[in-house]
Parts: sequence; C-alpha cells; structure tokens
Amino acid sequence: MEKVTVELGKRSYDIVIDRGILSGLGPRIGSFGFSPLVGVISNPTVYSLYGEQVMRSIKDEGFDCFPVLIPDGEEYKDYSWSHYILTELLKRGLDRNSCIVALGGGVIGDITGFVASTYMRGIHFVQVPTTLLAQVDSSVGGKTGVNHYLGKNMIGTFYQPRLVWIDTATLDSLPRRELVGGMAEVIKYGIISDARFFDFLIKRKNDIMDLDPGALSSIIRRSCEIKAEIVTRDERESGLRAVLNFGHTIGHAVETETRYTRFIHGEAVGIGMCLESRLSEVLGLLNPEKILTIENLIAGYGLPCSLPGDVNARNLLSHMKRDKKVMAGEMTFILPKKIGEVTIRKGVSTAEIERVLLK
Repeated sequence: MEKVTVELGKRSYDIVIDRGILSGLGPRIGSFGFSPLVGVISNPTVYSLYGEQVMRSIKDEGFDCFPVLIPDGEEYKDYSWSHYILTELLKRGLDRNSCIVALGGGVIGDITGFVASTYMRGIHFVQVPTTLLAQVDSSVGGKTGVNHYLGKNMIGTFYQPRLVWIDTATLDSLPRRELVGGMAEVIKYGIISDARFFDFLIKRKNDIMDLDPGALSSIIRRSCEIKAEIVTRDERESGLRAVLNFGHTIGHAVETETRYTRFIHGEAVGIGMCLESRLSEVLGLLNPEKILTIENLIAGYGLPCSLPGDVNARNLLSHMKRDKKVMAGEMTFILPKKIGEVTIRKGVSTAEIERVLLK
C-alpha cells in the first residue's frame, strides 16, 4: 500500500494507492468518527461493478449506508443533478458530521465534492475514484464543480476530501477509451513538471496500456505526488496551481462547444495540450522539435492532437473568453518552455490564438 499526503494543515489528507483495497474502505471511514449515516454517490455503471462491495464494507463498520445514483456522462454534471443529490441527502436526514462517498470517475467526484461543500455549508466526503483520470487528477486537490451550458466548471468550490482511496484493480473494468483519456492528465504532469516522468511514459507505454500493475502504480503515485506538491503550495489557485490547467483552456472550450457529448475530458485535453504547445511556438517559447515530441507521445497513446474540421474554431475563442482564468478581459495560458517546465502567460492576443486555431 502506497500513500501520498496532501499537506494542508488541519485539512490534510491521505491518498492511499493499492490493488484490491475496496473492501478496506469501511474500516478507514470508521476511523474518522463520522455520524452513522453515509451516502454513496455513483452512477449505474460503476455501482453495478463495485457498489455492493463498497456498501458492504461500510455497513460492516456499523454505518447505515444508502446509494444515490445519477446518470453516467459529463452532460449530467450540472446543477439540476446536484440539486437531486442534495434532495436525497435531505430526505435521508444527513447531519453536519455525516459523510458522503464519491464512487466513480471525475464527474461523480466533482459533483459529490460540490454537494458536500454546500450541504449544510459543508459535510465530509471521501473520494473513491474508479477511472485513471480521476485517480491521477480530479480526485485530488479539492476542486469541485458543476458545468453550465456557457462553460465547464464555472460553478464550484474549493473543498478538500477527508480521504482519497485508490484501488487500481478498478482499472481492469475501464473501457479502453477511458483509459486512454486518463493518460492525457498523466502526460500533462510530465510536461509541466517532470521530464524524467515524461521519458518514463515513452519507455513504458506498452506496459501502461497493458495494465501492468507496477507501471500503473508508478504513474498514479507520481501524478498524485506532483499534484499534491502543487496544491500544498497553492491550494486556491492564486498562482502556481494554475500550471495544472495546461491543455485545459482550449480543452474546456472544445468540451463546451461540443456540449460535453462528443469528446471525453481527456480527449479534449489532448487536443488542448497540442494546440497550446503550438501557441507556445507562436510566442517564441518552445522549439518545433519539442512540440513534435509532445505530439508524438500524445498521439502514441491514442489521443487526438488536432481540431476536427467541423468544430467551429471562432466559437472556441468565445468560450475561452469566459474561462475562469480570464482577468480584466485578458486571456491567460499555461505554456511549455521545455518538457518539464511551463510558464503562465497573460495577455495572449486573439490574433495569436487564431494563428493556432485556424491553421
């Protein structure tokens, strides 16, 4: 069992990583002294696979445990479904010392965290991520939120979980497309912070995609270490934490423009990382050889690297101008200077972005 700690004083928590640990979740939750009523938030697909095991583990610790299921898909991560979950919690009578468990991927984790942060002004929640993307990124760091038709994650809070419990065995049932999508966030960490990790992803690609337990454990642990270090230094994204958004400014715009139904998050981020790397070249920060190296790795894992011809590039600009990182009308991008280092670039012009989008 491996452990990474997010050091945030009284809000510190552990990320526990191992294979076959779902049945150990109940005893760990029991150690916190929560109220005896626990809600498990999930979707029908994940719950059919792991719900019974998780519920049994929690009930065996003496908790009264109940499920709340919402449909599977990014398009359901919105305020109406968060309101549905809140209603179910109110009906059940959870109190301020109660806990809810997010069992699923990034959608479930984000909406559960948002609900936990708003129910009675804040109750406990635990992340049990079952997708690679959630295990390496969205379950860690305390960003919660729901989507709006005008933009992704525009409604949300910073609210840390009490625990992140990662069972790598859940990846065995993950559809190939979701595994590939999760690799976008893993690759991101290499580009923004760790050139040696980037090289590891090149060398161990076959092992990773074949779900080699050692390779998976390594990429999950290192990704969590990088994110934990950044979150520890900048919990609320006042500066440094913005580097985690590499690929996401354009990526979120792609998701919004296509109504969250055409691309899964990792695919949109793959497109975003490639285009934002090209923007880095336009601004004289990154040489073409490094861009090719980045694109080759992203494409090598089966992720898209360019905009489909039928996606309106000018509409993407409109979405980007509503991005959370826009300040006083100026667009901000996270751009690579080399593999393993990025810079926060403010005031990128529309003309410079168009050179990339309309190419």
